[in-house]
Amino acid sequence: MSDIEPSGMPPAPPPPAAEQTAAARRRSRRRTTAMAALTLGALGIVFGDIGTSPLYALQTVFTADHHAIKPTEGDVFGVISLVFWSITVIVSIKFVTFIMKADNDGEGGIMALIALVQTASLRSRRAKLVLIAAGLFGVSLFYGDGMITPAISVLSAVEGLKVAAPSLEHLVLPITIAVLTLLFAIQHFGTHTIGRLFGPVMAVWFAVLAIAGLGRIVGHPSIIQALSPHHGVAFFVDHPGVAFISLGSIVLTVTGAEALYADMGHFGREPIRRAWFFFVFPALTLNYMGQGSLILDTPSAIDNPFFLLIPHWGRIPMVLLATLATVIASQAVISGAFSVTQQAIQLGFLPRLTIRHTSEEEVGQVYAPGVNWGLYVAIVLLVIGFGSSAALASAYGIAVTGTLAIDTLLFLVVARVLWKRPLWLVLAGAVFFLTVDFAFLGANLTKVLHGGWFPLGIGLLVFVALTTWNRGREIVTRNRIAQEGPLREFVEHVRAKDPPLVRVPGTAVYLNATRDTTPLALRGSLDHFRAVHHAVVIISMETTKVPHVPEQERLVLDPLGYEDDGISHLTARFGFQDSPDVPRTLMLARELGMERDIDVEGASYFLSQIAIVATSAPGMARWRKRLFVTMSRNAANPVEYFGLPRERTVSMGSQIEL
Repeated sequence: MSDIEPSGMPPAPPPPAAEQTAAARRRSRRRTTAMAALTLGALGIVFGDIGTSPLYALQTVFTADHHAIKPTEGDVFGVISLVFWSITVIVSIKFVTFIMKADNDGEGGIMALIALVQTASLRSRRAKLVLIAAGLFGVSLFYGDGMITPAISVLSAVEGLKVAAPSLEHLVLPITIAVLTLLFAIQHFGTHTIGRLFGPVMAVWFAVLAIAGLGRIVGHPSIIQALSPHHGVAFFVDHPGVAFISLGSIVLTVTGAEALYADMGHFGREPIRRAWFFFVFPALTLNYMGQGSLILDTPSAIDNPFFLLIPHWGRIPMVLLATLATVIASQAVISGAFSVTQQAIQLGFLPRLTIRHTSEEEVGQVYAPGVNWGLYVAIVLLVIGFGSSAALASAYGIAVTGTLAIDTLLFLVVARVLWKRPLWLVLAGAVFFLTVDFAFLGANLTKVLHGGWFPLGIGLLVFVALTTWNRGREIVTRNRIAQEGPLREFVEHVRAKDPPLVRVPGTAVYLNATRDTTPLALRGSLDHFRAVHHAVVIISMETTKVPHVPEQERLVLDPLGYEDDGISHLTARFGFQDSPDVPRTLMLARELGMERDIDVEGASYFLSQIAIVATSAPGMARWRKRLFVTMSRNAANPVEYFGLPRERTVSMGSQIEL
């Protein structure tokens, strides 16, 4: 090979070794700084829910079921052992070590697992449908969980006033509602501004958790023995019924485990793992052990072991810090509800709802007004109806355990079918993890009559809505395609028209669900105006099962067989977290040289406004058809959803039977 470059110049000599070493050090420092920033950010966003569980978890364990668990050494050691090993197995091993490996183009969460299962080649179509339905039910349970988390978290923090200043106990509910009202009122600003404070605040929070627990452990180190698993086993052997029921409260210590996985796309796997193993897990362990030691020494502390662990002088500041921490935890759940809603819309399980992006830099930061205020009303009713965090705890857990079990099931399918893991290994994982999941789920079934009906009811309602919309959309799409007719035949008809159709100046953009059929609005334009614009662009949006599609891979142009007649079809592929902005899509097509002659700034947009009529045709129950029609009528305006300019958008009405 010649040592002369194509330009004819000899290659530049490599930089000296010292310069290479210095450059490598700079890159290493930048990577370290970036990793530290992401880890700090993960502390603030990912771990808020599980990080505030010490506020109410042990209190619920010892006060639930008429004090069935006693503040004796055997019971306390058994409970702390179960808490430690539950967190270890469910969070450290199952989620952080295994499930977080199942990412969908870097994104996590149960929606990512559903998308992966949809791509899997299963022998039975029915089995795939059952798995997807199970995943959708897990998504539905998330909404029930999302309602209880802010209510119980903020309420438990403000209840610290009962310990710090008993005379202010009557203000607990009003303060809680005021904090929640403020939290939901500021959602439309987005989290990108206040989000910078989340990491440092939660870092302080976990530091205080660790210090408070460690201070107690130093004086009473015997509680360290509780980390041995044999104490948990002995607890089950001595009190099998009580120990099993206690799992219904112990599960509160792992609430938020799903958030580790769901928020993976924001921070990446490694920062979340570092934050968990180096900060969160140790802080939680120390605090739970400290609370256990306090209960052993002062049995009356079961009424509120978290705040009684704090010295008297620090309780008021701790109430303020805890309230701020629970607001952050609630913010993470609320933001998660917005994101899940957006993904469900993009994947076709919900009608178009108003979704607003609150950050120009972060595509995942969205705001859904309808979801926001729906959650707010439900949460305030929960706070007023249940009245205390202890009462709310009776409703909390069943949604969490249901989602945990579904996550495990879908992950095992992905591991076997997509990753081709050995059958014996997958079965071993199923026996181990599902045994743990179903034990927690079974224990929480006892809560159904004591408040657990609420998240189950919410989950069932959301599940019915998701499946009804998906099924109804399939039927309407099929009937619409039959009514629209083939697009290429329509184009041939336009070209063969004699005398030729009038071509009016300007660009007309028609939105259509598929690439093969004729937009009803285009047929209506031809029938009513007897004319076609000089430039006609038909756009079809395709939502893929990956979160984001790069712009350079987004568009496919089809001139429909004729390069010069001004009618073309553009397919735009979006990820389920991308925003389907039509004007921006046209601008991108022009930038890429696909559509040089279109006038994006002056284009007219034509929509097919569909009126859906429920009929007696088979395919769906009558009540589900009525529900689908109601949902369709409340869908967001497509003008806003697709970013269309209102002053240049025309709607053409038509009717489709369901």
